[in-house]
Amino acid sequence: MNAFNQIVLGSPRRLAMPIAVYPALALTGAKVADIVTNPRAQLEAQEALQQRYHWPFVLTAMDLSAEAEAFGCAIAVSESEVPTVTGRRIASREQAEALPVPQPGDGRTGVYLESVQLFRRMTGRPFVFGGCIGPFSLAARLVGVSEALELTVAEPDWIRIVVEKAAAFLSGYIRAFREAGADGILMAEPAAGLLSPRGMSAFSSAYIRRIALEAGGGSFCFLLHNCAARMPHLHAILETGLETFHFGAPMDIVGALGKVPPDVVVCGNLDPAGVFVQLPPAEVRERAVALRAAAAARRNFVISSGCDLPPGTPIASLDAFDQAVSA
Repeated sequence: MNAFNQIVLGSPRRLAMPIAVYPALALTGAKVADIVTNPRAQLEAQEALQQRYHWPFVLTAMDLSAEAEAFGCAIAVSESEVPTVTGRRIASREQAEALPVPQPGDGRTGVYLESVQLFRRMTGRPFVFGGCIGPFSLAARLVGVSEALELTVAEPDWIRIVVEKAAAFLSGYIRAFREAGADGILMAEPAAGLLSPRGMSAFSSAYIRRIALEAGGGSFCFLLHNCAARMPHLHAILETGLETFHFGAPMDIVGALGKVPPDVVVCGNLDPAGVFVQLPPAEVRERAVALRAAAAARRNFVISSGCDLPPGTPIASLDAFDQAVSA
């Protein structure tokens, strides 16, 4: 059993782990562009959140463009929005076959490796998660999301070339996170939630299982996040062989808890926009209390946001969430 699951299952109280870095910009005065280019800005953001909430876990910022940029994708970076991939890197099988695989640390992937090194020195020594994209989601950014989905049906052999190269890079990247001092990795694989369960098995879960065997193991936690997955996807997700999962609002979280073994930890799933951004703090607190009550019988549940909390998320919403889960 990995160290994260041991902490969760051994805790006398319900633990919380919202996926939060960008909301701390309101506390530090930094810009999004600082967070995604400067490891010290990430450290200051996490230190500000730790001083305010004392959560036992810290995470690098969720930025699903960094790996694609290392592969050569053009991206758009701004002071207020999380970076996005612009255009396609690959438009043919020939381009897929010729695509070079970058090294861990290339481009801005080095920002996240260095952030983990800084997190290791934080007061109180919280549990440190690095973050990366999943293999199918990375392939979809290189090829185009709609194109990747179509290729899984029309030309599966050549989309597999891209997924294979994505998986090869991610295995090395996760090993680099371990070497940098991470206690675990949070792998975000949202595009796989747009596949059928059978497609998810073939183009995502099989590769994640291999990546985990190559780069995980021991006490290192491999936490798989999918904010688009629904209950019909659960069996395919469990085919990864992992023991820690994080789901978004579309997942029936109580239903999922009823389908997994008691030593498998499930995290989630308050909607970032629909709850944290759009609702007043009192209603955020009510939603968190209700979710906590619905999963009260399950020790293997960590209450969280269903995905990354975006820039501009009110600190008052995080305060309300923290009050609800700390009561």
